[in-house]
Amino acid sequence: MKNVLVLGGTGFVGAHVCEKLVRAGATVTVPTRRRNNARKLLHLPTLTALELDVHDPAALRQVMAGHDAVVNCVAILHGSAAQFERTHVALAHSVAQAAVANRVAQLVHISALGVSPDALQTAPSKYLRSKSLGELAIAQAHGQGVQVSVLRPSVIFGAEDKFLNLFASLQKLAPFVPLAGAHARFAPVWVEDVAQAVVQCLQRRGRSSGPLVLELCGPEVFTLQQLVQLAGGWSGVGGGRGRAVLPLPHWAGYLQALLMECAPGAPLMSRDNLDSMKVDNVATGAVPGLELLGITPASMRAVAPAYLGRGTA
Repeated sequence: MKNVLVLGGTGFVGAHVCEKLVRAGATVTVPTRRRNNARKLLHLPTLTALELDVHDPAALRQVMAGHDAVVNCVAILHGSAAQFERTHVALAHSVAQAAVANRVAQLVHISALGVSPDALQTAPSKYLRSKSLGELAIAQAHGQGVQVSVLRPSVIFGAEDKFLNLFASLQKLAPFVPLAGAHARFAPVWVEDVAQAVVQCLQRRGRSSGPLVLELCGPEVFTLQQLVQLAGGWSGVGGGRGRAVLPLPHWAGYLQALLMECAPGAPLMSRDNLDSMKVDNVATGAVPGLELLGITPASMRAVAPAYLGRGTA
């Protein structure tokens, strides 16, 4: 692991990956559509940010030249079928092809729990189906000389997350929380553990017959309702109790998500998100977890109160 190209390096997960790679002694390149997007990374001594459209296959192949490894953190949670196809499938094909063409030794791909190339027809959401197709595309590189690792995290938390922070912020504005998908189950994993898993994958030796696939989960399972209430309590709302949560029936949840989709800006929730939550976001046990890499996953209870509590009045 010497020269590493990180796609999506300016995002929440990608930024943590870049920091850990630099600390591990790697030289990191981060392509971004606008160099200003990488300003929070520019203090890292062995990191270079380049203005580049990663969705341009020719440009991607060119920038990948000379790199020993590639990490793909690019993903979206909301969008049309065409947007999911472009981001999760077409880009994955381009990444795999460019890695093979440049004889890149290693490729780490950030996927998601609930994704399975064996369930392309049965996955309930556009998000999960497109991510599954993306995994298939990435796996093709493994049979052509590239060592591929696929990481499937549960929902990821951390100081800059748009998950627990969002739930905490909403409760500071509303007397109660009407909640769609309240009973969906998650095993939240710390962003630092996800980033460390990327580094550990790149430091592994030996080659397997197929891609290494890992499920990245925290040590505890929560319902969405519990996560909302904990986020409110840890941020000091309601004297540390959080707001009351009103679980919505299925039809009302879909109506709420539809209204959010129609609001300006990125939606807080979409109907496709609700479809994704039909599959529990917890470990299946079918593939190994963080323990295979020697990582003991951090508990959300041990990490989240510290950063959510900073906003307490």
